[in-house]
Amino acid sequence: MAMRKIIEIDEDRCNGCGQCVIACAEGALEIIDGKAKVVNEVFCDGLGACIGECPEDALKIIEREAPEFDEEAVKKHLDRKGAESGAEAHANAACGCPSAVPVLLRSGPPTASTASDEAARDEASELVSWPVQWRLISPQAPFLKGADILLAADCAPFAYPDFHRSFMRGKPVVIGCPKLEEQMAFLDKLEIIFREARPRSVSVVMMEVPCCGGLLALAKEAAKRAGVPTDIDSVVIGIDGRVK
Repeated sequence: MAMRKIIEIDEDRCNGCGQCVIACAEGALEIIDGKAKVVNEVFCDGLGACIGECPEDALKIIEREAPEFDEEAVKKHLDRKGAESGAEAHANAACGCPSAVPVLLRSGPPTASTASDEAARDEASELVSWPVQWRLISPQAPFLKGADILLAADCAPFAYPDFHRSFMRGKPVVIGCPKLEEQMAFLDKLEIIFREARPRSVSVVMMEVPCCGGLLALAKEAAKRAGVPTDIDSVVIGIDGRVK
């Protein structure tokens, strides 16, 4: 133990948005029971990269007695997290559950059609691939290769009444919640997806609530880590069902 700089979290201010988790390259922070927490003090380098990402000013650097920062422990921690993410994807695919088997439901861009075709399409699903939940999707799924991927907060389709036609047409979908999910695992999975699939573009549809902004941050950080020059745009849906 030694006197050194380390992060301190004001849990009364923290809203669990997860922005700090994404910004912490050492994996020292996780969202636990809806609040950001330091999972192990030896992972925190005390440099405060996470502070500027907090919308609630819940983080600050203090100086107190704490275990020394351990770079080797950080490396093992990050390697383990990456391995767990890959093992989970493999287990999902191997379990025999239909929700873990990649399926292309339809392909190709929309074609010219008659009025009756359009009317039929208005009532049809625009889902082009399965599964859609990020934990179940295989990064090697053929429908992700070079695609225009839609990354959506899992509340958004319930809030926006015309979600299928407005956002999903011709795009494989990846859904998740940036507050309820384990952010580092979510980030690791997106990084692998982007590296393997090299998508042409990524569209992020998120809710207006503060914690949902973490979804866009996850997408940008994953693309950066994967070294993929992906075009990322975003749309915010209000809880009143309107585009903000």
